[in-house]
Amino acid sequence: MRDQHPVPGSPARRLSTKETAELLGVKPETVYAYVSRGQLSSRREPGGRASTFDAREVEALARRHRREAAGSPGSGGDLSVRTRITLIDRDRYFFRGVDATELAAHHSYEEVAEWLWTGRMTRGATLTAPEAGVAVARRAVDALSEHTSPTDRLRVATIAAAAEDPLRFDLSEESVLGTARVLIPTLVAALPVQRRAGHDDGPLAHRLWRRLTGIEPGDAALRVLDTALALLADHDLAASTLAVRVAASARAHAYAAVSAGLGVLEGALHGASSGLAHRMLLDVLDQGSAVTVIADELRAGRRIPGLGHRLYQGEDPRARALFALLEEVPRAEPALLAARDIVATTARHAPLHANVDLALAVFTASCGMPATAGETIFAVARTAGWIAHALEEYGERPLRMRPSGHYIGPKPPQPLPE
Repeated sequence: MRDQHPVPGSPARRLSTKETAELLGVKPETVYAYVSRGQLSSRREPGGRASTFDAREVEALARRHRREAAGSPGSGGDLSVRTRITLIDRDRYFFRGVDATELAAHHSYEEVAEWLWTGRMTRGATLTAPEAGVAVARRAVDALSEHTSPTDRLRVATIAAAAEDPLRFDLSEESVLGTARVLIPTLVAALPVQRRAGHDDGPLAHRLWRRLTGIEPGDAALRVLDTALALLADHDLAASTLAVRVAASARAHAYAAVSAGLGVLEGALHGASSGLAHRMLLDVLDQGSAVTVIADELRAGRRIPGLGHRLYQGEDPRARALFALLEEVPRAEPALLAARDIVATTARHAPLHANVDLALAVFTASCGMPATAGETIFAVARTAGWIAHALEEYGERPLRMRPSGHYIGPKPPQPLPE
């Protein structure tokens, strides 16, 4: 029997949801995820209840998936990932096509998170967590050593929250969005409180402040923190985000995907970089000049933390936005001057611009926060982007990120070892 192809001028053949799912090799739920992301269109026939799909459109999407599965010769996959979330282009970056620094200047972290997840601006968006889940996560974190790193605390809180969620294996968009809106405030609430005054029912930045320092916040400092969270919410396929997408590609639930991101974030070349910049900044403040500090770093063969970024030729736009806001924080002036001294001194050796790690260091050092505070801010903020990427990956073909190893070991067969 011949395949039935539409002839010119005839109506296109329509497929049922089941037929579409079988052709694409996905679950029916994923078909509707494709529709919500604009990759497929659907319609209901007159008098019918079920959605139908244009066969030619479905076949085109299936061909695209096959091309992605083939990847480049010998690679087993293509690590260039199609995404609608973040674009970095010529010293600017954009969230779903909108300048990210402008979004952060005019919207709260919660609103920016919703924008990343849904592509809709939800004015006045709030993130709250149920007390029962918070209590479980807090108990798990409180059981850890006082020397535990912030990222380890957040990872433990994530696992504890997952264990309390019987719906964690539901990967539908609605369920994952529900997880996102609960997980982030749970992570914040599970961290040890440094400042007893205040409540846990305000904006997320206010709640997080109480976990970072015992100093009384001013409006300007709180604005810096909220803006930092929004600016750091995503940054395309950074190492931790790639780990999240690999986990999501294997259909790990959202908590597990976030845990994968936290594991990578702890690296000294990623989320922990702001802590190194914080300590260097304190050394400059203590010595009154950056000259000796920079000389010692270079003599030891270390890169100067807080300077340069492989994706930006000029100044990191996130740093530029935060430095402008820090000008309005009176207690930040000494640290700002020290940061400028670091940039100017290093320029004699290499013309490197400040990046967001140095801006975070100025903020944390001037607000009485520990060196690890930048890592905490980074992790909480980036959780929003991780979940946006997990949501996007759940709508793609499973296990597509499977590059082949290029074996360079002894040529087999080798003799059995004694």
